[in-house]
Amino acid sequence: MSGKIYLSTAYLPPAVYFVYIVEADEAMIEREENYLKQSYRNRCYILSSSGPQVLTVPVYLGSFHKTPVKDICIDYSKRWQQVHLGAIISSYSSSPYFQFYYEIIEKVIQTDFKFLLDLNMELLQALLGILRVNTKIAYTADFKPVTGTENDYRYKISPKKKSEYPAKKYLQVFNSDNGFVPGLSIIDMVFNTGPEAINYL
Repeated sequence: MSGKIYLSTAYLPPAVYFVYIVEADEAMIEREENYLKQSYRNRCYILSSSGPQVLTVPVYLGSFHKTPVKDICIDYSKRWQQVHLGAIISSYSSSPYFQFYYEIIEKVIQTDFKFLLDLNMELLQALLGILRVNTKIAYTADFKPVTGTENDYRYKISPKKKSEYPAKKYLQVFNSDNGFVPGLSIIDMVFNTGPEAINYL
């Protein structure tokens, strides 16, 4: 789909997030919506030896839950950076392309961003660079209600919903008894397939 699409902000998003970006001319990242808990906005899934593992960035929600996503601050009282990087190393250090891309991801995660939105955007730009995707990325200026249009994916990509995207299988470091595990962060694909990752989107 060419043209402009709308996406929520996301932490190390799943592969389907990038499928839509690759097909678009411009991707608008929603920054005016009220923050939504238990979503990809502050979490991702990687594949560990025991199966899918969730990594969550702790955030301050304030006294009211209706907080604009652009105002959501990261909580550094918890050692989440060390935990996330340790989990990524544990899961992917033996993957074929780990040594090529890990330091790029590590550098961003180790940066103490105040706002979740800034962390996510920096990671998104880094991942697009790895994938060599040149789609223009920008923030929304105001919130537009959900209309159900085809180009609005803000609330369609969710860990609570089964993806409509038929994932292409590739060799993973850890495979469950059921074989290929879909729905993981794009870093699973990047560490396992390297320069060929773009061909799996």
